[in-house]
Amino acid sequence: MKILPVEKIREADAFTIENEPVDSIDLMERAASKVYDWFMKRCKTKEVSVKIFCGIGNNGGDGLALARMLFFTGIIPQVFVVRFSDKMSRDCEMNFNRLKEETETPMYDIFSEDDFPLINDKDIVVDAIFGSGLNRNIEGFAAELIKHLNDNNAIRIAIDIPSGLLACGGHQVNKTTSQQVETRRLYHENKQYVIDTSKKYNSQPSIFKADYTLSFQFPKLAFMFPENDAFVGRWEVLDIGLHKDFIDNVETLNFYTTEDMAMPILRKRTKFSHKGTYGHALLVAGSSGKTGAALLAAEACLRTGVGLFTAHLPKDALLPMQIYLPEAMTSIDKSETHCTEIDDIIPYTAIGVGPGIGKNAETATLLKKIIQDATQPLVLDADALNIISENPTWLSFLPDNTILTPHPKEFERLFGKTNNSYERLELQRKMSVTHNIIIVLKGAHTAITFPNGTCFFNSTGNPGMATAGSGDVLTGMILSLLAQRYTPQEAALLGVYLHGKAGDDAANQIGENSMMARDIIGNLKLTIDN
Repeated sequence: MKILPVEKIREADAFTIENEPVDSIDLMERAASKVYDWFMKRCKTKEVSVKIFCGIGNNGGDGLALARMLFFTGIIPQVFVVRFSDKMSRDCEMNFNRLKEETETPMYDIFSEDDFPLINDKDIVVDAIFGSGLNRNIEGFAAELIKHLNDNNAIRIAIDIPSGLLACGGHQVNKTTSQQVETRRLYHENKQYVIDTSKKYNSQPSIFKADYTLSFQFPKLAFMFPENDAFVGRWEVLDIGLHKDFIDNVETLNFYTTEDMAMPILRKRTKFSHKGTYGHALLVAGSSGKTGAALLAAEACLRTGVGLFTAHLPKDALLPMQIYLPEAMTSIDKSETHCTEIDDIIPYTAIGVGPGIGKNAETATLLKKIIQDATQPLVLDADALNIISENPTWLSFLPDNTILTPHPKEFERLFGKTNNSYERLELQRKMSVTHNIIIVLKGAHTAITFPNGTCFFNSTGNPGMATAGSGDVLTGMILSLLAQRYTPQEAALLGVYLHGKAGDDAANQIGENSMMARDIIGNLKLTIDN
């Protein structure tokens, strides 16, 4: 699924209007009807208090159309029009007039804080104030309104995007607070009102805190970032029927990996295949006290379908590996406690380095040699990344399409600090392009950046996977796919998706709180076969 910037979404609307063809007001009606359908599937009674807050742009028009649909169903909402300007968009005004003329919906204007309604904890509050076109912080009484709407236990629903949240993913915090109070006179229905447009309230951005966000046609980039989770809540994409030709052909840098994108990558095993058909993986892993990381990565690699598997281990790890995983072949280091050298890497079709290897100087030398000598695909994780962060010039000679799988702290050590997730994404993208590598930044929506600058956010996974060893499992899975001769791009996308899906299956069986990394591995057989 594509994630489009705001200007491309506008182009999608315009293309649909011109080529379907459909009038913009009918497209708004279509969008509102999708919100209405979503609402009615979840609303168990008509005896419900719904308060819809509408701006004066097209997002407000969506809210006004929704109010009309609810009215004709027997749910009588209260509508509050936020009058921060005396002009409405064409389609918003049309829906305002329709609601006023065709229904008896209670409608109120909000010009200042004095007009804020009481919000009860049993209310359903619908935010249709600002849409995805917002490119600045909300200011003045509108900012105070957002804070007022957040200050209760009502159910809060945002149409398209929570008001105040920038679709691109960031928001600008004002560094200074203006004490100047500006006023503006607005005339509405022959009445004169004074509107406070002061910036005095805005030392921090005001963003609607939605429990549910209903995004039209595409997810927003902002939904992918952890600092926005408190505002976005649970989000869903509603298909409003924008023109398929535009969606198929529009170019974008950001994507949301769904099942229909990931699973077709997975290949079926063929009748006359043999273990050599599915490659030979080499895993360099383990050190004193960290043998478990090697065991988890090894089992995950085999469970993901590799034909042959060899683990290069320190001597101390040999017996645990043989007992835990008799299917694994072993290459034993001369050192008892850490990896120092390996005789030959030529026989292997892919190499993974990092789980539990530690940062011993001899291990660092081995890692450098593997990086310099390898002609096979590489996946590097954990201590391999920590070693590289202490030797940043090594980034310049990583083989093309090497896969790095850092968690956020490892990413920071490798590439530096950023102020927020949006800046981190842009840095991640830049590093993938600069070094011609694939970076898998692990998180709730694991972000995979490629050398062409694209980023794919994963759709599977859950908080139960935030547990020791989960990353080692992912490394083993990606290594397995590389060894089976999937391209590095395919291995990263499919590995991350399957890893999250197996985690979801595990959570459904035993719950998030009790999950261990081995539970992810235990569900791979169902995830992959299904």
